[in-house]
Formats: sequence, structure tokens, C-alpha cells
Amino acid sequence: MTRDMTQDMTYDHKSIEARWQKAWREQDAFRADDASDKPKYYALDMFPYPSGSGLHVGHMASYSPTDAVARYKRAKGFNVLHPIGYDAFGLPAEQYAIQTGTPPAKTTEDAIVNFRRQLASFGFSFDWSREVSTADPAFYKWTQFIFAKLFERGLAYQKEAPVNWCPELRTVLANEEVVDGKSERGGHPVLRVPMKQWMLRITAYAERLIEGLDSVDWPQRTKDAQRKWIGKSEGAVVTFPIEGPANGLALEIFTTRPDTLFGATFMVVSPEHPLLGAMTPPERRPAVDAYRVEASRKSEVERKASTEKSGVFTGAHATHPLTGRPIPVWTADYVLMDYGTGAIMGVPAHDARDFEFANKFGLPIVRVLQSEGPLPFEGDGLVCNSQFLDGLERADAIQRMTQELESRGSGARRIEYKLRDWLFSRQRYWGEPFPMATFPRTGLVALPLADLPVVLPDVANYQPSEKGEAPLARNKQWVEIRDPATGEVGARETDTMPGSAGSSWYFLRFTDPANARELASLPRQNKWMPVDLYVGGPEHTVGHLLYARFWQKVLFDLGLATTDEPFQKLAHQGMILGSDGEKMSKSGGNAVNLDEVRDRYGADVLRCFLFFLGPMDRDKPWNESGIDGIQRFLDRVWRAATDAASGTPDDSELPQALEKQLHKTIKKVGDDLDSLSFNTAISAMMILVNEAHRSDGGAGLRSRRWLLPLAQLLAPFAPHMAEEIWSRLGKKDLVALAPWPEYDSNLTVDAVVTIGVQVNGKSRGTIQIAVDAPEAVALAAGRGVAGVRNALQGREPDRVIYRPGRILNLIVTGS
Repeated sequence: MTRDMTQDMTYDHKSIEARWQKAWREQDAFRADDASDKPKYYALDMFPYPSGSGLHVGHMASYSPTDAVARYKRAKGFNVLHPIGYDAFGLPAEQYAIQTGTPPAKTTEDAIVNFRRQLASFGFSFDWSREVSTADPAFYKWTQFIFAKLFERGLAYQKEAPVNWCPELRTVLANEEVVDGKSERGGHPVLRVPMKQWMLRITAYAERLIEGLDSVDWPQRTKDAQRKWIGKSEGAVVTFPIEGPANGLALEIFTTRPDTLFGATFMVVSPEHPLLGAMTPPERRPAVDAYRVEASRKSEVERKASTEKSGVFTGAHATHPLTGRPIPVWTADYVLMDYGTGAIMGVPAHDARDFEFANKFGLPIVRVLQSEGPLPFEGDGLVCNSQFLDGLERADAIQRMTQELESRGSGARRIEYKLRDWLFSRQRYWGEPFPMATFPRTGLVALPLADLPVVLPDVANYQPSEKGEAPLARNKQWVEIRDPATGEVGARETDTMPGSAGSSWYFLRFTDPANARELASLPRQNKWMPVDLYVGGPEHTVGHLLYARFWQKVLFDLGLATTDEPFQKLAHQGMILGSDGEKMSKSGGNAVNLDEVRDRYGADVLRCFLFFLGPMDRDKPWNESGIDGIQRFLDRVWRAATDAASGTPDDSELPQALEKQLHKTIKKVGDDLDSLSFNTAISAMMILVNEAHRSDGGAGLRSRRWLLPLAQLLAPFAPHMAEEIWSRLGKKDLVALAPWPEYDSNLTVDAVVTIGVQVNGKSRGTIQIAVDAPEAVALAAGRGVAGVRNALQGREPDRVIYRPGRILNLIVTGS
């Protein structure tokens, strides 16, 4: 696609971008080849929710890194899979439908059309033939199939559970959708109430979810956060029989410190504990019931974070399993039903929360660990006041106590996890229908694959009922289902799945998106999985990233997936902040209109600017004045290329300094793309352009010998300009598909370098020296610098800090 070199040399980004986007589309340049024998590379972004507001700068910050890497890997000879799709189900579209009456399917499809336009306008090298939407029945047929498999395997079940219920939104919310006791969307109050819900038994995979983290290349902070969320604890379960009217019942607690059992002076149960009502005598029930209502108004996060302890005495007592003493049972909201057994033994001398609670309510405090400091003491000490444990250290005391409990039938060793089963029901319309039905004789069953997908029907009212009944329940014709084998008439499940359902496996569908017989064939998965680079925000650490790993492991166990872990390498992009340093939002008035910025500066300038703002994983404030520097850099490249293209091409030898800088730059940019250091890659290209202008008075400035490789290096960052330069310099193919330039390693190392010389950390001059010169040679050269001699005043340095090729620092400690 060569151009007339007599044309205007002004860079018209709108026409140039449109031309090359059309060329890529017509040549199907970025289609992944399922039959290729090249090594594969799977680069993936956490796909977007297609909102009506369109793409924002944060999307660009996420998608640009993977696109740069995908383009680089193609040039390096890889067969690249770089797809895009849309996480299309969820609450925002439904809320918009409630407000306006517009069907969510229409607003979502309109948003997808807009997203597709915006993504294409920035030159992202997606394989558009693999585009998917989680709201497409051809896709969610397989989401329903996976759920049915989970049910058949005993990993999906229904139970009444305390949930986050938002009366205003009339739906259950996940913990991550509740902020400070209010819904993340809309800021409405959220209550904790018991409701019958679908749950996924993610806890059955807790140990494997921990173990799998050792095999993946993820940020350490993300792996640590998942391990902490899963929360593996080794300890003992202990049984405390309940006295009085509730005789015959018992409270079971889990503790990691059974060595402190003699220090237990009270018990606390969660306000949601199933035995609370049975153990509470009639005279205490009004107070207990009132407290339960009060606790229901607090979110789980609030209850964990609260520094002010509250509680109510139930009137019940439990029997200490070793001493036989009666100990009072309280209920308090700092104990959660979702962790352990929903009951704890209070050991106030050695637990800060129990200590605060005991002090507030005047409960006994008994020291059972020796220490010199004040209580509470939560460290390790020799056991005291504990009969047969006295004088033992922690490990020995835990082992001895556990043996004693087991011999008495009052306890046993156990491993517990903080991880709770995944609450999977939503009382909403805009989500995947469950592939489940209940029949009078056969009960609850999963529908077979032949009956899938269960298509989401149209409804007139998208609002759930005030009691939480889902909108689908009002569509009686849809709810009624007949079993063709028995003729029985049953009822479909009317809740829908959460938005995290489709996103828990979509990466597999990209490997085989048109398959109507399987969710993704094993040969295609073998070809592409696991994902080699996955980029998205750290806010998904204990949500999507954990759920996807769980589903992948289940599918692997079922023989439906070829790998046990879905994402081999994970990288987080930093947040793009507003110019005021705050998170960008329309309501905050600091949002950036992406289309306007692109129209003003061009896609390549914006791409490079986002790369150049700083390290990929750091939050970066938007400052549009900084775009000018990137604009000037690309303008210099453009002028050099068009000057070279306007006359007879210059292929003469480059000046030596420019030749060396070119080879250094090729190496540097490749290394930086491998390490996701995009800002320093652009810096390296800037240095090369500066050298071209400076070297021998710009003697090599018009040479294709450095301009063509520069176009290749620039292509992952500014793909449209790179294609135009490549074409104007006489190339007839696409630079996007050209092999990455080679470098001569001998030309990437300086024989002589200039390094700074310091005295006590203060610069005193420079020396030119061999890059690998020994310390003695560097020291001798440094002494010859006038500034160094003046600073030393004849003294010998007490210490020499020498980094070959980098710095020489002479330390003088005397006066």
C-alpha cells in the first residue's frame, strides 16, 4: 500500500488511521491461526462491561499494554491469539431498563456497537472473528451447561444463607458489591437477611486454589491477597454442651489456639447462628431478637471493621469441656456466621477483640500464657494456669491439648478456611437463567444439554418484588415447564446467575468461539491455553480471578479443560486518575472524553502518552499538557521519515554513533516489551531520534537503515504512523506482520562509557573509562578530575563504591 511521495508531508492522523485500519481489516491481519505450527502466544484483557457511557481512558490503559505485546510477539514469530468480547450481563443495564423501560438487550447491544467502534478506532490488533458476548444465547448455553455440571458434581446447591439484601435495588449483592454498608451502585442501605440462595462449593477447592498459586507468574501481592482471602488455618474443633432448657444441644467452635482453652471464660455466637433461638430462654428473647435486627442492618465489612464492641447475653450457658464450669453464651456481631462455625470461645487475656468485649461487659479475664507485658498478650509464651499444659511451649501444648480433646470425644484436629462458598443467586432479570427445574416427583433437576440454552424471555417489568421475588417469576408461561419423558409439569428456577458467571470461563470460549457442540474443543484448548498474558485491575483479586481459577479446576477435573490454571502470567495496570488526582468519574467532573482526545491528537499520540506516563502498574494522574512532549517526539519521527521518502532513498552506511545507538535501541525496546516496561521503551526510541539529529550533524537522518527499523520498533506503540512510514519508505507489506529487527550484540555494549565521579555522594565530575574497567583503574582516573582533587585535599578515601559502567563514589569520613 505505497503512496505518492509528492503528497503533503503533514501528518493527517484521521485519514492515515482510517486507511490502515481498513488495510488491517481487509487483509485480516490479526487473525489467529488454529492450524499454524508457530509457537503460540495468548494475550488477553479482562473484557469490558459495555456501558452506555462508552470507553474511558482507564480502558485504554488496560488494553494498550496487551496490544503492544501482541504486536511484538507477532513480529517475533509467534502465532498470536488476541481476542475481545463483552461481559454483557449485570445490574447497570437492568437499572437503566427500570428507569427508562428500554430492554437491557437493546441498551447492551447499542453499547457493544459503540465499544466496537471505539476499540477499532485506536488500532487494537484484536482477532475480531472471535468476538463474544456473555449475553448471547450461543455463549450462555455453555455457561448453563457448566452450572449443570457443577450441580451434578455436588458443587452447586441451594440453602438459606445470610445475604446482603438491598431493598432499594431489590436484589442480593455480593460482599464486593457492598461498600460501608451501602450498595456500590447507588449507595443504598444494605441489610443482612436469610434467604434461600444458590451456592457454589468453592470451599471444596480451597487447598488446590492455594497450591496452584505456586505455579503461576502473578504479582506477589495478588497471590498473597488470594492466600489471605482463602485463609487456611490449622487448629482444632471443640464441642461445648449447652446447659439448661437447650440440654442436648452443643456449640462447636474452631480455634487455631487450643492451647489457650483453659483461658476461655465466655462464648459468643453470631446473631445468625441457627442454635441462637433454641438456646435463648423466653425472658431473654426480646433483647436477643432486637439485637439480631440491629445486626442485620450492618454489612459484613462494617461488622469486621467496627472498633466498638456490642452484644447481648443470651441467658444460656455452655459447659467447659475440660473444667466442667458453666460459661455464659453471648451473641455479638463481631462473630460472623460465614467463618468457622459461627461461634467462638472468648479467651480475653490473649485475643484483642475478646479483651475489648470482656472489658465492656465485665467478663472474667484469665491469663494462660506467660508474658511480662500487659494484656491482651497475643504472642507465644509458656503455658500457665492450665493444669497438664503448664510449662509447655505453643506447639507442644497444641498437640497435647488436641490429643486430650480427642481422647475425651470433645474435639479433633481440623483445617479450616476463611473462604466461604460462593453466593450465586441474583433476584434480577438481566443475567443467565439457571438451567434448573423442579418437578413434583423427581424434584430439582438440571436440564440436559439438548434443552439448552434456556433463553432469557422478554418481561414487561424488570423490577424484583419487594420481598425479593425475581422478575422472571411473573412470566408464568415461561416458568411452567413440561418433562417430555414423564409429562410432569414443573417450574423453572426464576433467579438468574451473577455477572461473574460468564466471565469465569470466557477465556476458554475464545479458543473455539464458533463451536456449537462443545464449550471449547480439547484440541483448540491444547493449542492456546493457558493464557500467556492476562491484564486487568487488582480489584478483581478475590472476585473474578478467584472464581475463574475455581471453574477452570472443576472443568479440568471433568475432562472439559486441558489446563488446571487459566492464566499463566498476570499483570495489573495502574489506574488513570483525573487531573485532580482523584478517580475519574462523570459525577466527579474529571472524566476525559476519549473520542475528543483521539480526534484532537490521534490514536497513536494517545497510546504513546498512556505508555509514557509511568510504569504500567502505577496509578497515574491525567495531565493533558504532557501530551505535547509525545506529540513533538512523533512529529520528529514523521518529519525524518517524510524527508527521507521525498527524495532518493538513502541506504548508505550510518555514522558509527547512530549505528551503535540503533542496535542498543532494538535490544532495549525488545527487552522492555518482554518486561512490560513500556515507558522506558519509548524513552529509548526518543534517545535514538536525538542521536540521529546529533550524530555527525544529522548525516544519517535521511537513511532508511535506521528509519525502517525504527518504524518496526514504533509499531507496537504507534501502529498507524509506523505503517505509513513503512509504506512511504517503499515497503509493500504490512509492518505489523514484518519480522522484528535483529541487533548485533557487539554493538550494544559501549567499549568506553562516561560515568560520574562523586565524593561523599556529591558529583565532582566525570571520567571516560572502559565499561568493564577494574576499580583500581577507575580510582586512578577519578583522582585526576580537578573537582575530585579539590574535594579530597590530599586525603585518601576511607571507602570506595564502584559500579562498573555506572558510578564511582569516594567516601571520606575524616574532617
